[in-house]
Amino acid sequence: MRTEDARKRLDEGLRTVAVFEALKGTLAILAAGGLFYLIPHDLRHLVVELVGRLHLNPGKSYPSVFIRIMEDTSNAQLWAIACLVVVYAAVRFVEAYGLWRSRRWAEWLAAVSGGIYVPMELYELSRGYSWIKLGALVLNLAIVCLMAYALVRRGPSRPSQATGRPGPSGS
Repeated sequence: MRTEDARKRLDEGLRTVAVFEALKGTLAILAAGGLFYLIPHDLRHLVVELVGRLHLNPGKSYPSVFIRIMEDTSNAQLWAIACLVVVYAAVRFVEAYGLWRSRRWAEWLAAVSGGIYVPMELYELSRGYSWIKLGALVLNLAIVCLMAYALVRRGPSRPSQATGRPGPSGS
């Protein structure tokens, strides 16, 4: 029973991270589409700060990149940024799907992609303290720790005897 409860809590944690990753992908698309202007003015500053701190939008210097492309279709730099935003969002959505389905590859993706930001967050904190910077660091560390726990708890992926393919853990 105890193992079953631990597995249930782990699945809940993975699904929470999945929702968060899907939200990041959605916010990246909204930011690139310039739709942040629909957010009430009082909250806009906080949302823009969160987007920057949580690295939600790789094209953050062009918050309305898709609108700007419509105005200037020949600008290769805008097209490149738009493609990066779409790829970033797609990766977040695929990661969210994999985590929701408890796939091992998604746990690895979440651990690595979260871990990449930890040194950057530490550097940002060394340049000046804010609750948003600290929150982003704590959130990234929590995700990396949860994914490491999930990966260790499952143990190494072993091929299935009959097919020679990875087992049901989704590897």
